[in-house]
Amino acid sequence: MKKPLEGVRVIDCGIYHAGPGGPAILGDLGAEVIKIERPKTGDPVRTIKRIGTVHLELPGGRSLFFEGANRNKKSLTLDLSTPEGQAIIHRLASRSDVFMTNMRRQAVERLNITYPVLKKINPGLIYAAVSAFGPQGPDRDKGGFDYQGQARSGFMYALGEEGMPPLVSQFGIIDQVTAIMASHQILTALYMRERTGAGQQVHVSILGSATFLLYFNILIAQMGGFEVPRHNHAAAHPMRNHYRCADDRWLMMTLTPPERFWGPLCRALGRPDLEKDPRFDTDEKRFEKSAELVAIFDGIFMKRPCREWLDIFSEYDLFCCGVNSFMELEHDPQITENGYLTDMDHPTLGKIKIPGYPVHFNGNRVEANRAAPELGEHTDEILTEVGGYSLAEIKRFREDGVI
Repeated sequence: MKKPLEGVRVIDCGIYHAGPGGPAILGDLGAEVIKIERPKTGDPVRTIKRIGTVHLELPGGRSLFFEGANRNKKSLTLDLSTPEGQAIIHRLASRSDVFMTNMRRQAVERLNITYPVLKKINPGLIYAAVSAFGPQGPDRDKGGFDYQGQARSGFMYALGEEGMPPLVSQFGIIDQVTAIMASHQILTALYMRERTGAGQQVHVSILGSATFLLYFNILIAQMGGFEVPRHNHAAAHPMRNHYRCADDRWLMMTLTPPERFWGPLCRALGRPDLEKDPRFDTDEKRFEKSAELVAIFDGIFMKRPCREWLDIFSEYDLFCCGVNSFMELEHDPQITENGYLTDMDHPTLGKIKIPGYPVHFNGNRVEANRAAPELGEHTDEILTEVGGYSLAEIKRFREDGVI
């Protein structure tokens, strides 16, 4: 079964994750992705073996961070600071559908890989630029990473409970949202090219992707004139809350509209008396006395393990699920049977599990088809098969340090 993007060629001229993560997704969909890297050193993310207390080094000197951002790709080493290197990438771009870079404007201009330059070579090219803060404004040329996206978008105030200082989430979340957004916009531009024949430039930023992720939070602030309150377990609506169970696992339930589910919930909890209790017999009362009712629910949920509660709630068709840690995902049948976590054969690690592409096509297959490449692993292959260079020319490029 074919993949949706078979026959589409992507040049990935990016570093770290917010940029390269987009072409990795296109690779899941079947695109041929050629990653351009500096000779000898490669993408800086190759050497990141630790972020804070998180160790990322894998056997064989690989970086786990590099693996995630560069699956499905071929690696071509190329010195873009040389005229020969620029000539090579121009030829490759002339024979490709997409060019992506998250280098800053000054670097792109210095390396002669701006959109106007490549558009002259290939008018149908989709040129995707990824930045920290967007193409306009006073900070358009400033750099930034995931944490800047979390901070400037308001994301850090969406975490934790009321009264806490702004909280930093685990790294990579906003980078991955940016990668998803980049892949989405590239696909949109490819579709437009199919209809009009014209290529175009698209620009995606870490900040813009983070604000779009927070769409409703920001919409409420701008239209309603107030900040969405952070969750507070003790004061939140008792029927939209999480509870600790007897086995120290947690359950999250969302029962909306409350009036429909209040009776079934009381019966499921073994407390049918609560349904007509005058303290809680309307939703207004339940919300006004949320601290009291949450405390009652806390005591009830501690009487049974999470699995038992999930089975009971299923009988009453109450919307709830267990709270997983990342290590527990591989034991969740809903995760594995839908391919949200899937197996991949890795050249040095053997069979491993990775996040799977989360959309199902009934007429195509979608999956990661190869691990991240070794530095320059496909240089000769790309230059001969895509670039059309002879072996003698490739030998000269190598002798001159161009590749």
